[in-house]
Amino acid sequence: MIKLDNIGVTFGSFEALKDINIHVKEGEFFTFLGPSGCGKTTTLRTITGFITPSCGRVSVRGVDITNTPIEKRNIGMVFQSYALFPTMSVYENIAFGLKVQKVGKDEIRERVNTMAEKVDLSQEQLQKKVSQLSGGQQQRVAIARALVTSPEIICLDEPLSNLDAKLRVQLRNELKDLQKRFGITTVYVTHDQEEALTLSDRIAVFNKGVIEQIGRPDEIYNHSATEFVCNFIGDINRLSPEFLTASGADKVSGIDLHKHSYIRLERMHVNDAVAGDAMTIQAEVESYEYYGLYIKYTLKVREQIIKVIEKNSGKPLYGTGETVTLSFNPADIMQYKG
Repeated sequence: MIKLDNIGVTFGSFEALKDINIHVKEGEFFTFLGPSGCGKTTTLRTITGFITPSCGRVSVRGVDITNTPIEKRNIGMVFQSYALFPTMSVYENIAFGLKVQKVGKDEIRERVNTMAEKVDLSQEQLQKKVSQLSGGQQQRVAIARALVTSPEIICLDEPLSNLDAKLRVQLRNELKDLQKRFGITTVYVTHDQEEALTLSDRIAVFNKGVIEQIGRPDEIYNHSATEFVCNFIGDINRLSPEFLTASGADKVSGIDLHKHSYIRLERMHVNDAVAGDAMTIQAEVESYEYYGLYIKYTLKVREQIIKVIEKNSGKPLYGTGETVTLSFNPADIMQYKG
């Protein structure tokens, strides 16, 4: 539905985006993920029309919109700050886009009320000033305002970043539910890996103005295409050549000691058998963190520090200084050229 072909964006001598190629499918929840300053918001603003690319083409349903004015793109936008009008009522904020489109008063009333109901805003809340609402309620207003004009696409730029952790998780679930209910094509920007993994159908991982990998959340996490993606997505252990040799993993076909080697925390196990051709090595418990659902162990294997996440099975915890057997499958090691 949305296609970005060879998009480049420059600001003076600074190249903000280089050769960006993305195809967002209709009804898809597509996330731009990466650290601050990597180009994800610049790409979003190129789609919405706030930035004109220095090269390349933006198209929707095969129609070139690269130079189409913002107001004619039929794209809803939710900003990080929500960009609501604090002196207006909630009703007036949601109705704003419809008034700009010169929709009749009766139709505005009907569409605003219908949309408010869909995002769980009461009639009482519609009459309040935006400044009287909580952060979560303001976010719903911003989403309602973006959706009420019936856009083909909605773009959201870090809409949860200003909320506390508990509310962020709650609204993340609500946001995904809303997207499924409306079936609207959604482009989402975040620097939060967990947010991207839980919300997205597919993810584009950005780094310094280029895309490192595009894929489903499980592909990005389990089969990271580059060393940057491997390190950016979730916690991970980097395995030294000495560790690989001591564990016998260096004898396994495909393991190259000259490459940088990584393995996810949950792919290693303490005193637990691993199916397949597992490697085992003795380790000493340095410390542990108890989270209820799981335990995070920090182990020492000679000079190598290894972190392991174990599901809480109810068995006794391993204490500091205790010797344990660490096991893993070498097939779970991801390697990259140094």
